[in-house]
Amino acid sequence: MAAALKYNTTAERGERSAPRTVRVMLVDDSLTVRTVFSRMIERENDMTIVAAASTAERGLEELKTKFVDVILLDLEMPGMGGIEALPKLLKASPRTKVLVISSLTAEGAEHTVKALQMGAADTMLKPRPGGFNDEYRDQLLAKIRALKGLAPHEQPERKAPKFAQRRVGKRPQVLAIGASTGGIHALGLFLRQVPKNFDLPILITQHLPASFIPVFAKQMEMAAGREAVLADEGTEVTRGRILIAPGHGHMVVRRKGTRYVTDLAFHPVKSGCTPSVDPMFETLAEAYEGKVAGILLSGMGRDGTEGADAIINAGGSMYAQSADTCAVWGMPRDITERGLASAVLPPEELADRVLSTAGADAWR
Repeated sequence: MAAALKYNTTAERGERSAPRTVRVMLVDDSLTVRTVFSRMIERENDMTIVAAASTAERGLEELKTKFVDVILLDLEMPGMGGIEALPKLLKASPRTKVLVISSLTAEGAEHTVKALQMGAADTMLKPRPGGFNDEYRDQLLAKIRALKGLAPHEQPERKAPKFAQRRVGKRPQVLAIGASTGGIHALGLFLRQVPKNFDLPILITQHLPASFIPVFAKQMEMAAGREAVLADEGTEVTRGRILIAPGHGHMVVRRKGTRYVTDLAFHPVKSGCTPSVDPMFETLAEAYEGKVAGILLSGMGRDGTEGADAIINAGGSMYAQSADTCAVWGMPRDITERGLASAVLPPEELADRVLSTAGADAWR
């Protein structure tokens, strides 16, 4: 059933008819980048630049006197770098979301994925000279708006049960996780809670630039303490292993006799995402005859919604990250509000709940 909605103040009521201003701070040592981003953002009626800092140290000072919704953070700066500054920024302003502006280098990918695992919500690649075009601007503004968070009248009621929850379905033989904005941090929390002797295969589709996926796979391997490989044509789904969708195609699963193997698909999907969670969920539901535990973590948009229906219709179970722990409550929201989730919890608790549904044969 739908969440109870509440709003108490005149300002909160006004948000139903008027967009809430998103307060943005820029932290980048490049005057050119700060100027270009400022021009892009200040043209929007629902956004404002409240501070522009050339160093992380200055950004921390600005947070002492200014409320900020979204920080655009460069990782490579003189003095205190972005990686060192990130936990300090999040501690100084816990409700602020950090959008990392990443370089195109291999080192930039390493630093960015580390930042995302530490709690940065999302990333944008810093374009080459001349790359600050309308397409880039539209993507940047969309990410900033998504990261502003839920308005007060959109927040789920925190008293009593928020939503109906579905009974657990068939005992799972595989876990499948879909995530996007804020998902890497949530994935780390989830996987660290999975004991080493839990043996079911874990499949992950995470929205990321393709160049970041190999680094992401290494991070997930470290977090989980088990092998993580990129799915390809004919990659076998085996126990004790993590399979990750590559950045250039959708990971799908087929059954071949008693074996399960991945394949890659490249067809357009409704969400527009590549890789997309929906094909992974849909093909797993068919191949495993519903013996699937699907998990939707923090993410922008509705990717995974149709695949979740396929898992439920085949007799499987879906689980969702709770709104108050998501960087963006988009992907988990639909199955939560429709009462399709068997549990709606923070990532660590979600892991405990999912594992409790697996039988004795799921463990070494």
